[in-house]
Amino acid sequence: MQTTTETSASPESKPGMQKPQTMQYPQERSFYDGLLREGRDAPTRAEIESVLAHTGLTTDDPRLATLRGVLKPYAMSDAVPFDALLPALRGDGGTLLRRALRGDLTIPDFDLFTSTLKKIFDDVTGIRTGEVASYIPQLARVDADAFAMAVCTLDGQQFSLGDDATPYCVQSTCKPINYAIALDLLDAEKVHRHVGREPSGRSFNEITLNSAGLPHNPMINAGAIMCASLIEPQNSSADRFDRIIKTWRAMAGDRPVGFDNAVFLSERDTADRNFSLAYFMRENGAFPPDTNLQSTLDLYFQCCSITVDVRQMAVIAASLANGGVCPLTSERVFTSGTVKNCLSLMASCGMYDFSGEYAFTVGLPAKSGVSGALFITIPGVCGIALWSPRLDALGNSVRGVEFSRQLTRAFNFHTFSDMVSDSGLSNPRRPRAEISADEATYLCAAAAAGDIDELRRLLARGIDINRADYDGRTALHLAASEGRAETIAYLLERGADAVKLDRWGNTPLDDAERGMHHDIVARLKAAAGRPFRATATARSLKPVLAKAGPK
Repeated sequence: MQTTTETSASPESKPGMQKPQTMQYPQERSFYDGLLREGRDAPTRAEIESVLAHTGLTTDDPRLATLRGVLKPYAMSDAVPFDALLPALRGDGGTLLRRALRGDLTIPDFDLFTSTLKKIFDDVTGIRTGEVASYIPQLARVDADAFAMAVCTLDGQQFSLGDDATPYCVQSTCKPINYAIALDLLDAEKVHRHVGREPSGRSFNEITLNSAGLPHNPMINAGAIMCASLIEPQNSSADRFDRIIKTWRAMAGDRPVGFDNAVFLSERDTADRNFSLAYFMRENGAFPPDTNLQSTLDLYFQCCSITVDVRQMAVIAASLANGGVCPLTSERVFTSGTVKNCLSLMASCGMYDFSGEYAFTVGLPAKSGVSGALFITIPGVCGIALWSPRLDALGNSVRGVEFSRQLTRAFNFHTFSDMVSDSGLSNPRRPRAEISADEATYLCAAAAAGDIDELRRLLARGIDINRADYDGRTALHLAASEGRAETIAYLLERGADAVKLDRWGNTPLDDAERGMHHDIVARLKAAAGRPFRATATARSLKPVLAKAGPK
């Protein structure tokens, strides 16, 4: 028997006879037909891109490179025939594309979700209170009424509004990233020998230490300077900053980030308070031995002067929401333990001396900066970035804070919202149980299609490589059935179980033998360790399993 998970058709029964594409690839044809408008037999490039955009994906997504290559020769008004689009439906990114068209992404109704975000954005745009930061001269020159917002989900669905292409300095939103880098380089115990984990209850640049003579936490200036001192102090200043820039780029989906040298010089020239903090910490023995204060402060000022736009920052926030894995590249940038610690301190200390009120009213990990930057992490769902330079008295973006409040009044995103019955809150997410049940299906479908990019993305999210579907079929079973040699090699290298039984007692080796995929048979026999006993064992269990039936 065969699993119901989507697979390609079996080889032609008669050598030399080629089935029509429609008959050979019924699954792909059904998705293609879903793109058609009434009375049309082929969608245009514009229609394909429009349908995709409604799901939150775009053709410039790095995971959809095959689709981008397929569409490139066609003008927007040109019809794209099925045979031309087929490589995109079956190649790299094809599983993601089919999931998008089925509505199986993190937020299924992305249009409805983003329409609510747009309404909140428009409501907040009218706020004109607050002033731009003036203690750093370069920041005082920005447009006070600039405003931008972007969102990125764990599946890479993206949306942005306003001045979304305008770069801005990250300022204190660099602090969680530097803390995470330090954690990954050392570990939590070593990092927290030099910096505390409690809210300070003081201004972000107050000259104060905790009872142990350490900065209170990594999210205020003193703690951020300390974290900078812990990042590869043995290396040159250039190499240390290069390490940090590479991390930002990886978090942003391999998109280049910028640097504002004028802001860096302006920061350094007006840094009396930060120099005072550094000397105060050295006086109290807080730094590691032989710390160079000048190079440490320069590195901290450089980090504050990194520039991004909200679209990049939303991907960075989503990478944290995804446990340290960038949604657009599937690259693991930080360990999950590092992200857990980072988000914990963002939730308690990320909004300066407003952190307690923000945790109460909004209930999400967030970090603000005096450039008007703010990013919000909604674990397991998405990241949101905002930029609006008008600040309140505590140094937080006025519009950013109000947007946050309205966000958790509209959606059940507050950390503890699931504990309260409130029919007025919308849940744009797919139910967790449904997502969990689908993970095995996604793995199996990607393996059947030979879509290694999708497999890499799913495994990077921590999904068990041996997770089975309802019929006990794993990704290795499906890859073996479909003769996907490269996929078999990829799965085995990552610990796939070569002798796992489905509910009919078949191993992946049985499936490969039945399909006469001889090269795969040899690979699976070698992986089983006992070339012929795995299959024999499975077959000896079939009568027992058949009587027992599915569990």
